[in-house]
Amino acid sequence: MPIMGNSQNFNFTSRRKVLAAAAALALTAVALPASATNWWNPTPTVSIGSASVNVRNFGAMGNGSTDDTAAIQAAVNALPSTGGTVEVPAGTYMINALKAVNLRSHTRLLLDTGATLQAIPNSATRYWVVKAWNVNNVEIAGGTILGERSRHLGTTGEWGYGVNVSGSSYVYIHDISVANCWGDGLMVGATGSGTTVVPSYSVTLNNVKSNNNRRQGLSILPSTQVYVVNSSFTGSNGTLPQAGIDIEPQTQGLTRSVRLENTTLSNNVGNGLEVHLNVSDLTLNKVTAQNNHGFGVYTGGPSGVVITNSNITTNYLFGISISSGTHNVQIAGNTIQWNYALWFYQHNQSPYNMGWTPRDISIASTATNVTTSNNLISPMK
Repeated sequence: MPIMGNSQNFNFTSRRKVLAAAAALALTAVALPASATNWWNPTPTVSIGSASVNVRNFGAMGNGSTDDTAAIQAAVNALPSTGGTVEVPAGTYMINALKAVNLRSHTRLLLDTGATLQAIPNSATRYWVVKAWNVNNVEIAGGTILGERSRHLGTTGEWGYGVNVSGSSYVYIHDISVANCWGDGLMVGATGSGTTVVPSYSVTLNNVKSNNNRRQGLSILPSTQVYVVNSSFTGSNGTLPQAGIDIEPQTQGLTRSVRLENTTLSNNVGNGLEVHLNVSDLTLNKVTAQNNHGFGVYTGGPSGVVITNSNITTNYLFGISISSGTHNVQIAGNTIQWNYALWFYQHNQSPYNMGWTPRDISIASTATNVTTSNNLISPMK
């Protein structure tokens, strides 16, 4: 008896094609190859100026009703050319996300744990609460950044960002929550296109929580050396691909050297992680991908993927799907169990029941040099 009948096979194939094809992100680019060993650091050193300003001294109210965009931007602009720290005390600061808070080089945006930057409702297809574009040595820390998806005034577009890092280097984002964005909670990518492309380089996300964003928890576009650690990307829902993390540079450039570690991708309507063409040198270590309505991990053409010490369980489709064009993959020492839960739910069975065919790892015949070893997978009857 097969684990799924013809109708389930059709649904599975259709859903897989949709999830693989629908992640059409708009930005991407290329950076220099990473040659250093152990380039990642959860607490990197960035060069921040010694000056300090408080947004309240520039007229920011933080009362949840006043538009504080201009006051916070004035505080940023008041720093000397050497940069410094912009302090945001506790309160709710309303931000015109069509203008955004635009950060400068050598600048730290330091939010009190009780501080929230909240987007004012708008009808735009694209917005940004905080932007770090074509800058270097930037730190964003503390507090909460909120989009306005539940109060959005339009119906089109999918590019409303909480934090957007593009064409920037040496960026450290940590101890912050991002939620409720019309598009992605966070994006790391490039500015420009063609010969003018400027990718991001050396970006670290540590203890970042991204939840209930409409398109993605995090999108990674053209960039080199992106380290995501001790973080979570959960509950993406609303418009495809609805992934926890989507790495998709398309044709604008390359994405190289991405490391996800001790990070959770769960309860997303799409895949936990999906990875596409023009991506190389990707490592997942101690990643949890659980209860996603697509695949736990989907690869659609990257090269050089290593998945180790990870927990990939109870995803609705396969735990790991290695699709056509993917090559040089190592899957070792993981717990990959009780996936393809959708079939069991549809048949009123517990996903922890044994099945009749493999349900945890799918490897396309056109994927090359894929090895698996020492993985704990679901038992079969």
